[in-house]
Formats: sequence, C-alpha cells, structure tokens
Amino acid sequence: MTDTAYPNAVSPFVYTSRAQRVVFGPGSLEGLAAELDALGLRRALVLCTAPQRAQAERVAALLGADRVAGIFDQAAMHVPIEVARQARQAAREHGADCAVAVGGGSTIGLGKAIALEAGLPVIAVPTTYAGSEMTPIYGITEAGLKKTGKDERVLPRSVVYDPELSMSLPAAMSATSGMNAIAHAAEGLYSADGNPIMDLMAQEGIRALARALPVICGGAAGQALQAARGDALYGAWLCGTVLGSVGMALHHKLCHTLGGSFNLPHAEVHTVVLPHALAYNASAAPQAMQRIAAALGASDAAQGVYDLARSLGAPTALREIGMREQDLDQACDIALRTPYPNPRPLERAALRALLQDAYEGRRPDAAGR
Repeated sequence: MTDTAYPNAVSPFVYTSRAQRVVFGPGSLEGLAAELDALGLRRALVLCTAPQRAQAERVAALLGADRVAGIFDQAAMHVPIEVARQARQAAREHGADCAVAVGGGSTIGLGKAIALEAGLPVIAVPTTYAGSEMTPIYGITEAGLKKTGKDERVLPRSVVYDPELSMSLPAAMSATSGMNAIAHAAEGLYSADGNPIMDLMAQEGIRALARALPVICGGAAGQALQAARGDALYGAWLCGTVLGSVGMALHHKLCHTLGGSFNLPHAEVHTVVLPHALAYNASAAPQAMQRIAAALGASDAAQGVYDLARSLGAPTALREIGMREQDLDQACDIALRTPYPNPRPLERAALRALLQDAYEGRRPDAAGR
C-alpha cells in the first residue's frame, strides 16, 4: 500500500475522569437523603440565596430535622470572601459534616468555598444551568478581584438533577443561564488541553441547549415545558462536565474580569461576551467554530450565538447590564495581566475593540476581527 495521509487522525490527548455520582430525572430530589446515606454523612448545612429560602426549606424537610445542621441563605454572586467566612463559621458552629447547595452557581460556589477550607463534602442540587456542580473550579472575590482556582476537594461528591426544580426559573434567567452553559462548551472545543471525549460532550451540550431554550423562553407549558427543562438540564450537565475537564480561554478570563472587578451579573456577562470572544478566536480555531455552528444550526458560530441570545430576549450589550464605558480600558488592562491560554494571541488593540463591540452590542462579523 502507498503511504498516504490518513484524513481523520486523532491528535494526542490526555483524558482524566473524576469520581462523581449524578442522579438525573424528574422527582430525583426525593432521594436526597439516600445520597447522604451513600456517602456516610449525617448533618448537612443547607445553602441557598435569600430568594431561594423556600426551596432550601423543602430540602431540609426532606432530610428531616435530625439531618439538618441549619440553613444558610446568604449565598451571593461571585462568592464574596466575607460571605464565605460567615458560611464556614456557620458550618463549624452547627457541627455540619457536609453542605447541600440548592440553587445556581452562586450557591454551589459557596459550598465549594466551605469545602476548600474545611474539607466538607458538597452535595449539589442545581436549579439553573450554570454547570458549576460538575467542576473542581472555585472562585472567590476579595478586594474587588475574583480569584479562581482548581482543587479536587471542592468537586461536589453527588449531584441531583431534578428538572422539576427549574420549572419556575424565569425565562430571562433561563436564557442567560443557558447561554452561560453554552460558553463552557464553546471554549472547551478550542481548549489548549481538549480531547475527543470533551468535544463530543461539548457539541451535544450546545445542541441540547440550543433546542431547549427557545421552547422555554417561548411560553411553552405542561409536558412540552417539562421536556425542554429536562433537555436544558441535560445540556448543562454536559457543558459543565466540559468546564470541569479542560481549560478555558479568553472568554472566561474576560467574564471573570468583568464580573469580579465591576460586579456585573455572572450569566448575563457570559451571554453578552461569548459571541465577541468567538469572533476574536474564529480565524485561529476554525474546526471548533464549525462544530459550534453545526450544533446551533447556524452558518457562523459567533453570529449564531448572538442571534440565539437575541431570539431569547437576553441582553446583548454590556451597557445593558451595568458596565460603564469609561471602565473598558481598565477591564482590558486587568484581562491582559494574567491571560488564560488562548488560540489567538492577545493583542491589546483587538481586545479593546472586542470590549467596545460587546459594550455596544454589535452583531459580530462572520469573519471575526
């Protein structure tokens, strides 16, 4: 035989699997006590935000009074260090041997902050599509800077996905939370340490969310809404797994900068920035862009993400979510200080133009910048 090139050769890669239990399905919350039993845990500090207190109380009732060390309802966006210290103190004072985090990324992030210091295992009960429950990544904001890191101690030991818990999630929050999840998968497709398994998960995760979110935000009800909620949660699980398994790039660096330093809402920042980050990287990661576009059913990845966000009624401009134009230069400087690995080298002028486009809410050019 002649020595010809094989067109679909698999590039070298490293894949690390993690021990984590996932329970998925409508009504799965009813089995929460069994999850604690399986892990040999006795007293849980239940975490939530103040608006989700009722859900936390339902969880506490399911566990029973003798299994609940207390409810801490002060989880906050970007995990301020002061809140993390209060929650750690509450866990110590009440003799908790685990944390049950009921909610989205803010609440699960608080559970991770407890685990990071005290080593208490976390059981996550996600009610949004943030994906934090599938990652060993934590973030804590101190003195106006959000610092992130990886530590296997913070990875939730068990995750209970019950689509019924997200049925009342408002359409606007569903849209931005879902776009946040899509961002994890999109950057995973051009990650410096990507692998074929994560590529499959990323593309399927984007596809599931892209078909579910228009139904959720389009006024569906009954069985159609419940099916779409399940599909979105399935997509979020896949996208979160990607986030926890491979490194992120420019998009996530920008979002950590904008969220942590300028106190912008987490999911909304991801929604606004993603199309512009994809446009920036388009020329350097063409195969990833093809996969993203295919999963969205679009001809261009950046435009497809932008158009999906607009169709959902989600914000598409930083000025819509509280960013001041006079702070764009500072945001650019912060993002350049400790850059994440990225397919395209970071150039200050191009990055500043990206931020301006995101501020204005311009639809990206198909060719990117």
